[in-house]
Amino acid sequence: MLGLSFWLCLLLNLVVLVFSAENFTRDDFPPPSLFVFGAGTSAFQYEGAESEDGRTPSIWDNYTDPVGNKQGENGKKTCNGYHKYKEDVQLMADTGLEAYRFSISWSRLIPNGRGPVNPKGLVYYNNLINELTSHGIQLHVTLSHSDLPQVLEDEYGGYLSRKIVKDFTKYADVCFREFGDRVLHWTTFNEANIFVIAGYDLGMTPPSHCSPPFGFNCATGNSSTEPYVAAHNIMLAHASAARLYKKKYQDRQHGFIGITIFTFGFFPYTNATEDVIATQRAKDFFIGWFLDPLVFGDYPDIVKKNVGKRLPAFTKFESEQVKNSFDFIGLNHYTTVYIKDNPSSLKRDIRDFNADIAAELMINGDATMPDEYSVLPYGLVEILEYFKQYYGNPPIYIHENGQQTLHSVALNDTSRINFIQGFIGGLLDAVRNGCNARGYFVWSFLDLYELFGGFEFSFGLYYVDLDDKDLKRFPKLSAKWYSSFLKERSMKSDGAIEVEKNMSALSQSHFSQ
Repeated sequence: MLGLSFWLCLLLNLVVLVFSAENFTRDDFPPPSLFVFGAGTSAFQYEGAESEDGRTPSIWDNYTDPVGNKQGENGKKTCNGYHKYKEDVQLMADTGLEAYRFSISWSRLIPNGRGPVNPKGLVYYNNLINELTSHGIQLHVTLSHSDLPQVLEDEYGGYLSRKIVKDFTKYADVCFREFGDRVLHWTTFNEANIFVIAGYDLGMTPPSHCSPPFGFNCATGNSSTEPYVAAHNIMLAHASAARLYKKKYQDRQHGFIGITIFTFGFFPYTNATEDVIATQRAKDFFIGWFLDPLVFGDYPDIVKKNVGKRLPAFTKFESEQVKNSFDFIGLNHYTTVYIKDNPSSLKRDIRDFNADIAAELMINGDATMPDEYSVLPYGLVEILEYFKQYYGNPPIYIHENGQQTLHSVALNDTSRINFIQGFIGGLLDAVRNGCNARGYFVWSFLDLYELFGGFEFSFGLYYVDLDDKDLKRFPKLSAKWYSSFLKERSMKSDGAIEVEKNMSALSQSHFSQ
């Protein structure tokens, strides 16, 4: 449990947030050499061309094909970024993006999951990377954005097997070797905590594992154990790839490596002691489940206590490998939850991740997610302060933040402007208060195939006309606002953006301990 000093600091933060100036500019933040603004996509959601040029299916292709999701939609076409990347990079440059976050499709680069590299996949990513570099846009590349090659899932169960550690490390090695001379920011896994909860407990995303009474009528799985097994193997795979990068590439490529998790802002539902304690417990499960091993070398005590023998244990060697295996942490943040104590869930004979938390997560006083996320930047301020106080203020990139709207809303997305402006303002307050944030990325640059909503909902700064055969892009009001915000600063005449070379002593020391 955090002490009084944390809550006093948080209170001061929130007071500052309330009185912060509404009118801020890009120049109020550190320069691009120290802090970048960008936007993001992911391979499955953006590229399309799902069976072209040697690409093989990922677990997402298998999950959505042949009939697609409930709307009959799948990732066969998306916004066809595989063929339209030059046009899109020009849009990024015109918008004024300082950085772009994207992922590599393992299935496109190494179609069999291991072994030979696909020459056409290699050409595509080299072309994309070169195009971005030529426009002075900093690259932030994710190795796995939920799209594991289906062949590895079929062969040995994917992340449920320790075999994934070796295969993922070899895949990462190819990426570091082929692209690391231009890519200086690597992320191993995107929001690994949500990937295992949704895919192995609730069954609402691939590989669609769950078991009664949890989840959505899956054909296979064990909601009580598999999320913890998959998370443990992901942690080991991350650590293995990170150590390889440090040992083999970092000295000559001068880059950085991290992992991204999803986090809410967390607040007690009432001021009752039980809810306050439950709020810390929720943080330990959602955040500490991954961050405690990375920072301290082991899972939080409450996670070990509540999960018991269902939780894999780190050996001494594994603990040493996982601890400090990062240069930065990525955070995907959208909204805030209020935590209500629910000790009765621990009395169940069979429990899953959500029951193990022994708390209810309430959003806006309800247990359902709103269609449009409310503008609650104080949740981001709270979580950044928590990372500063509890985890030693590591370098942080806000890798995803954005507002979901109906795709039919089209270009007039004033609510998205209010959302982005509100969260950037909250982030500015956190930076001024000493938070070690290094960047902010809007999700998403374009309207994509959304993993939890297909094409019905969108997060894009740019509208994609799905009825047009060329999938034309149109700037929304939010794109124009973001562009105006980004350009209110002086730029070098050549537009080049200096990549940060000197991260804090804290981040540099992660691998040396």
